[in-house]
Amino acid sequence: MILAVASETVLRRTEQWFVRQGAPTMIEGYGFRSHVLPRMLPALTFVAVGSLAWLVLLRSAGLSKWVLLGVIVAVMVTAWVLLSVLGRRLPEFSRGSTLLVLVAYAAMPVIVPLLQLAIDDEVTTPGAEGAETPWWVTALWFVVFFGVAFVATMLATTYGLGSLLRAAIRHVIADLGNSVHLIGRALPPMLFVTLFLFFTGELWQAMDKLPWPRVSLIVLLFAAITVLAAAARLRDEIGRVEQDLRPEILSVACKGTPLSGVEITEPLPPKRLNGRQTRNLLVMLAIRQLVQAAVVGLALFAFFVVLGLIVVTPAIAEQWIGEPPKLSWLGVPQAMLRNATLFAAFGSMYFSVISMSDAEHRRQFFAPVIEKVERTLEVRAVYLNVRERAGV
Repeated sequence: MILAVASETVLRRTEQWFVRQGAPTMIEGYGFRSHVLPRMLPALTFVAVGSLAWLVLLRSAGLSKWVLLGVIVAVMVTAWVLLSVLGRRLPEFSRGSTLLVLVAYAAMPVIVPLLQLAIDDEVTTPGAEGAETPWWVTALWFVVFFGVAFVATMLATTYGLGSLLRAAIRHVIADLGNSVHLIGRALPPMLFVTLFLFFTGELWQAMDKLPWPRVSLIVLLFAAITVLAAAARLRDEIGRVEQDLRPEILSVACKGTPLSGVEITEPLPPKRLNGRQTRNLLVMLAIRQLVQAAVVGLALFAFFVVLGLIVVTPAIAEQWIGEPPKLSWLGVPQAMLRNATLFAAFGSMYFSVISMSDAEHRRQFFAPVIEKVERTLEVRAVYLNVRERAGV
């Protein structure tokens, strides 16, 4: 009995370790009611109370507006903290509790505009203040907003996006020496590919007229290519790691985890991953790659901006563009900033792909990312073995 209780404690702590590592889908029996919804509840409450804050801002004026807003923000933060603690301790929502939460959240897009209609006899659609709008139009807007917020929160919670992003940022900040080395290795080949294109007059003409939303779409396209390249590499790596579950490797992987005291005497059989677990590992790998690419991209952006300020005078920019360039709020041509953004996005994508294919770059920059995926899979194998022995 004592052994069973101890095993359950180790398993529960291991599952919390998976959540902190951004791999919650490795938990056996991972489901919406048992694991996802309790952790979604703080974010859903935050969105619901935030919609009421918007209503308060419309109804109030002067100092009272900011006092009420401060109170609402304090309530939202307090609710977030309390519900986060509750979500960690609550093992599972019952079907009734799940239905109650979902119905309450689904009712908010209708309740908020109806409250405003009861108070003001008119409804204001967000983004169209001062314009009279039928209440059902605002209700439809809120349905879309709440629906997008729910789906985004569910995906972020299911795949541990918050933990993965925090871990990736901590890795970059804590390992500044490696970041400097990363930039030093990445900049020369990137500049060799892009430097002379930066001084192309036709490109400056296009960037002077290309709006920022379209530039953002180009950046997203390069990011998508990076993710696809990471996905192709990940599937090969998972197949290799699953076949290497020897005791000495598993013991090293479990150090520093709740499973560090588990005795492993023989190789464990490989465990298959379902589609959601594979996607979770893909997200883990993609976020690390994207954060690493962002470091390279920021360095490239800064370089091209400085280069543009030194070389491209206002007269040269006007000659390339054919008319006086549009200036940003910083007082520099917008075409320069858009060009720098374009080349930074392309350069970071190029470096990410090279780091996964070139042997030398892979050893220095991609291998640490793969090691985290390997460790997650190895700890999962031990975790499942402990569950089997404990009869859970």
